[in-house]
Formats: sequence, structure tokens, C-alpha cells
Amino acid sequence: MEIEFTLNGKVTYAEIKDDTSLFDLLRAKGCYSVKCGCETENCGLCTVLVDGKSVLSCSMLAARVDDKDVVTLEGVQKEAEEFGMYLAGEGAEQCGFCSPGLIMNVLAMEKELNQPEEDAVREYLAGNLCRCSGYMGQMRAIRKYLARGGEAR
Repeated sequence: MEIEFTLNGKVTYAEIKDDTSLFDLLRAKGCYSVKCGCETENCGLCTVLVDGKSVLSCSMLAARVDDKDVVTLEGVQKEAEEFGMYLAGEGAEQCGFCSPGLIMNVLAMEKELNQPEEDAVREYLAGNLCRCSGYMGQMRAIRKYLARGGEAR
């Protein structure tokens, strides 16, 4: 089956099998920021944006992105770098393996929720696992990032 979608701002075509996951398609297209740690929707490493909403690419069929807009970390480098500075400033970057999924979810959350309270942030990011940190540094970085003086984008 052939699909057409926008990947990081660029119209993209792909010939896929019916059972191709979005994760596998994105990796084949060179989006190496998308990681897979569990293949069971439990870690958040494979988070990407589809039409502006965060989705877990390991459990989504690639066929579902036909005529949709898909964004990976490669497509939001400026925003990711800005948030990454907050993570580093709080000592929360650790090994960085989980950072792409976390960053994608934070960027989606910023657009979706207006000035979320800490409980709402925790709930939104509940599926993002990090084996290196205790999450406190990440939460400090997220709070500072969201309060940096701008409206949700």
C-alpha cells in the first residue's frame, strides 16, 4: 500500500505493508530520534506528533498517517534545543535516551494545556519513563520552561 503524509514539513511517500508500524516507517525514513524501548505503549520513547497530538509510534499502524502531518524531534529542533537547555540547567538530561519522547510530549502538552498545574503535567507525562532520574529535575525543568513568559504555542 502506498501512503502520502507530511513528515517534518516535507511531503513524503512510502510503500508499506499492512502491518508496518509508524515507528518502523519513521526509522526507515531516517528519524533516529524515535526510539523503541518496550513495544507495549509503556515507556513513551517512541512519542511523535500526528496532527499536533502526541502518539506512541510503536503501537500505531503507519497506514493511519496517510494524509496526516507527522513531526519527530528532527522537525522541532529549535524548540527541542530550547527545552533541552532547561533540562540541562536542572541536571535532568542524564543519559538522554528518554529525552526525545519526553520533549515531544512536553511540546504537545504546551500547545494543548493552558498553564497546567503540576498534577496535570504529571498526568500528561505519566507514560514517559526514565530509568536514570527521579523525575524531580525533569519536573523543575518543565515548570520553568512552561513559565518562561509565553502563551502556549
